[in-house]
Amino acid sequence: MNIRDKKILIIDDELEIRKMIDSFLRKEGFYRIYHAENCEEALTNLRENKPNLAILDVMLPDGDGFSLLTAMRQVSSLPVLFLSARGEAEDRLLGLGLGADDYIVKPFLPRELILRVTAILKRVYTTVKPEVLPTFKLEDCIVDLEGAVVSNEQGEQLLTAKEHGILVKLYENRGRIVTSDALCRAVWGDDLYGYENTLMVHIRRLREKIETDPSNPQSLLTVRGLGYKLIVKEE
Repeated sequence: MNIRDKKILIIDDELEIRKMIDSFLRKEGFYRIYHAENCEEALTNLRENKPNLAILDVMLPDGDGFSLLTAMRQVSSLPVLFLSARGEAEDRLLGLGLGADDYIVKPFLPRELILRVTAILKRVYTTVKPEVLPTFKLEDCIVDLEGAVVSNEQGEQLLTAKEHGILVKLYENRGRIVTSDALCRAVWGDDLYGYENTLMVHIRRLREKIETDPSNPQSLLTVRGLGYKLIVKEE
């Protein structure tokens, strides 16, 4: 199926914002577009129309986007793009940590929104040849890329789709520097404009799962001015 056949749900309490986003999407060829102005309408829409992607505002009249995303995740794994006037790092971290695929701050460029929507849809819905991914050991944990699970003395933690994509790219180049651009391209595709700050948030979340002391990483290292390096223990 062409990605422009995918259903997109816009969740925002401001009618003018919904109309504007709707207009941007239709100009790019998207036509199966649904609207919701609050959490209740969004969940009803999710059940009845089964959208393939949601563009979600953080501030809603009957709740907030973070709580709504948690409720949505109980019934659907559809990709979610946060669109919010709240650009604080902690809000970004919370949204991405809850499993959102991306986070854009208002005001935004129409082209940037379309690029990010398209990148998410391509990544999630484009069929790729399956491959068996490895399990490997880091300093204090074991990473199962096939199952997208990190195991340590405290138990197991699931990797989000973005964290998984970052680790796959780093593992493929283990022991070598992977530039930020290369990581963004691997995870978000060719339309990587503006993703470097988002990448930093995902790296921070990833370190919280694989490092004993995330502020003093031993496995996922930053190479200043260049990118990142993954240190894998010898088998």
